[in-house]
Amino acid sequence: MTVPLRQIRAEHDRDSITVYQAYRPEIGVPAVRNGTFVEPFSRNRMTWIKPSFLWLMARSNWARKPGQEMVLAVRISRAGWEEALALAVPTHADRRVFRDSDEWRRSFAKAAVHVQWDPERSLRGRKLEHRSIQVGLSRHVIDRYVDSWILGIEDRTLLVRRIHRLLQDGRTSEASRLLPRERPYPLDPESARRVGAT
Repeated sequence: MTVPLRQIRAEHDRDSITVYQAYRPEIGVPAVRNGTFVEPFSRNRMTWIKPSFLWLMARSNWARKPGQEMVLAVRISRAGWEEALALAVPTHADRRVFRDSDEWRRSFAKAAVHVQWDPERSLRGRKLEHRSIQVGLSRHVIDRYVDSWILGIEDRTLLVRRIHRLLQDGRTSEASRLLPRERPYPLDPESARRVGAT
């Protein structure tokens, strides 16, 4: 079956959706211990959350990039996720969303949340034709993310290392079986239009 060009795929259930972030252990360890982000995590800068596990694996080089050695699965409420999408403005002037680039520029300058669509990745990091969503939460909504939306944080670093080791050993089928089960996330038509989903 053909995957739509822009579709949100994620681990989710009736109440929550799982997104991924990678940090250095000084941030990751206390986040797991406290079930949310605490100092030295900064609430004064944009933080990006991604529901695609494999996109983050490509970005963090399987948790081997400096500053991204710890992969966190952050479970947030669906209400919080949908609140973020309701505030979102795409990082590019999508003509299906905005009349012209001036309207997009005005909206983007005031946006509390940014949305970006990047090529999804294969298990071996190859860029695919369809896209994966990234959601950037500005300092204007970080407090809601940290204090209200997050339901729990799990350290997935050992899983990441195990999958990567299997890949290096040529055991691709075994590696695939360990991947999180991501499936299409339902969006109402207005939310889909706002974030540029297809």
